[in-house]
Amino acid sequence: MRSTVVGSFPAEESYPANFKDKLLNYFGLYDSFKKAIENSVIAQLDAGVDIVSDGQVRGDMVSIFTKYIPGMKIEDGNTVIVSKIKNPVQEISIKDLQYAKKVMEKYYNGNIPEGKGIKGIITGPNTIVHSSRIQSFYKNREDAIIDLAHSLKFEVDAIVKKVNPVYIQVDEPFLSTGMVDMKAAREAIDIIHEGLEIPLGMHVCGILSDAFKDLAKFNIDILDMEFAGNNVNLGILEKNANLLGNKKVGFGCLDSSVNEVDEIKDIDGLVCKAIEIVGKDNLLLDPDCGLRRAPRDVAFEKLRLMNQIKDKYS
Repeated sequence: MRSTVVGSFPAEESYPANFKDKLLNYFGLYDSFKKAIENSVIAQLDAGVDIVSDGQVRGDMVSIFTKYIPGMKIEDGNTVIVSKIKNPVQEISIKDLQYAKKVMEKYYNGNIPEGKGIKGIITGPNTIVHSSRIQSFYKNREDAIIDLAHSLKFEVDAIVKKVNPVYIQVDEPFLSTGMVDMKAAREAIDIIHEGLEIPLGMHVCGILSDAFKDLAKFNIDILDMEFAGNNVNLGILEKNANLLGNKKVGFGCLDSSVNEVDEIKDIDGLVCKAIEIVGKDNLLLDPDCGLRRAPRDVAFEKLRLMNQIKDKYS
C-alpha cells in the first residue's frame, strides 16, 4: 500500500528579496512560484507521501491548461471556446514537474527509493469543456471534448518522455455530476491512454451512486474517489468492487472539504474497511481532493496522519 496526493497543496507566491532575484525579475526571468513548488514537494515528503505532485501552485485546474491551447481563451477568469481546439502551443507542466523531481532527488541524496516518485497530473477534457463556455465552432460539447483529448495527449506524452513519472492522473470531477455523456467521456480517456506504457489514474470526486458502474468500465488502471467527505461512496464500493476488475483504488481517506485535521481513528476506520473490501495491495491512499484551501500546517498534519495509518498496515 502506497500513498499519494490528489494534487494541489497550499502555496504562496514569492517575491524577489535579493539583488540576484531582483535582477532576474527585471529581465522577466524570476519565477515567483519556484519556491512554492519546492516547499510543496518537501512538505509532502516530510509527511511520508510516496508519490508526490508538484503542488499545482500556478492557478486553477482549468486555466493552467487552457491558456496554452489554441481555440480556447480566458475572459474574466473563465475559459471560452472560440474556435477549433488544437494542440498546445507549448509544454504546460513539464518544467514544474522536472523541478519537483529534482527537489525529490536532492531530498533522497540522488537516489529516489523504489515505489516512490512523482506523478503527472492533467485536468481531464470532460471537466475542462464542461467548465467552459462554447462561443463558436462547436455545436455540441462532445466534439470539443474529443478534440481537447487529442490536444491534452501531447502534454501527457511529453510528461512521460521528459519526467518519467510513476503514473499519469487525469482529474475528472465532472463525471460524477450526471451532466457528461459517458460514451464520449470514455472515448476521450481512451485517446489519452493510447500507447501509454505507465498506469493511468482518473480522479473523480463527488457521490458516485449514479456513475460508478460507468466509471468501472473506463480504460484506466486506478480509479481515485473520495470516501472521507461523504458516507455514500464506501457502500457503493463495497457493493460494486467486483466491477473494477484489475483496477486499483485511489482511496480518499482525508476530508479535504474541512480545514481542520482529521481524527486519526476516522482515517484508520476508513482504511481498515477499504482493506476488507479490495485488499491493501489494491489501495493507494490520498486525500479526497486537493488541499490548496487548507492552512499549510493543517494540510501537512493531514498527510502525516494518513501516512502513519499507511505505515501501520504496510
